[in-house]
Amino acid sequence: MKIRKLLFVTKFEDLCYDALNSLLALKTAALEHVVFLNVIERDKVAMQRGSGYLKEEEVKLKETANIRFIDWAENLFEMGMEVGAYIEVSTLIPEILKVVKKESPDLIVIGRSHKGALEQLYAGSDVIELIRRTDTPILVFKHMMDDNIVPEKLFERPLFATNWSKTGKKAVAYIKAMKNVIGEIHVMHVVKESALKSPDTHEVQKVRKAERQRLDKLCDELEEAGINARSHVYVGDPQKEIEKAAKEYQATMIILGSSDKAAILERWVGSVSKNIADKSVFPCFLIPGEKNIDQ
Repeated sequence: MKIRKLLFVTKFEDLCYDALNSLLALKTAALEHVVFLNVIERDKVAMQRGSGYLKEEEVKLKETANIRFIDWAENLFEMGMEVGAYIEVSTLIPEILKVVKKESPDLIVIGRSHKGALEQLYAGSDVIELIRRTDTPILVFKHMMDDNIVPEKLFERPLFATNWSKTGKKAVAYIKAMKNVIGEIHVMHVVKESALKSPDTHEVQKVRKAERQRLDKLCDELEEAGINARSHVYVGDPQKEIEKAAKEYQATMIILGSSDKAAILERWVGSVSKNIADKSVFPCFLIPGEKNIDQ
């Protein structure tokens, strides 16, 4: 599961060339082709202008995007990379899906969602909508500081939070394919407090030991693939504990499998992957399950 082609979805204010540049470490793994996509959302532009959408504004925005993409492409051409670009006046998610179908990228890179809580509740998160409708991994890129400084080595120290699902196994395959860019990986599993029903301390430690053995086995597998790996068992609320571990080990990104919840339930109740993707300060590499292709 090598990442040879990357779809870089940008609105420019969130993802600029410095963000793209931090992803080019993937060249040492397999990356050879970058496709740019800029979606101009007509209704939002009209809202900002306080009037109806103007054709002149559309032309201006498309030309501005084109100029920036040409500049970026020249830099990538000099590196021996292939480049493609799409600039469309459309709705974000449907347009991303069209390009995914046409280009078959190995990774989709998008910025964090700027929808408010109420809008996400009724319309859904862009990230979760993508996860539901594609089996392509998604990297939710985030600037980890207020001054928009981009992590220099995005893949240097990822945290992989596994719940032993099928998507977790799929994530391991992608991690192995990135062995040339990963410096060290921290692998964790969060045991929910509800699973520790026994008041017996011995039984609680037995659960912890069993999970640690599973993690150690996975770390051995990654070590054999050439990746330094360390295992950690946490207990508590998965979202809080993953965030805690990411801070403790100074993670450069969080790798997660997607939720198995139905879309409508996930929208109202939420999920670990959705909440971390939308709320965490850390970039998130999300692995959808095969079952998510339904539209």
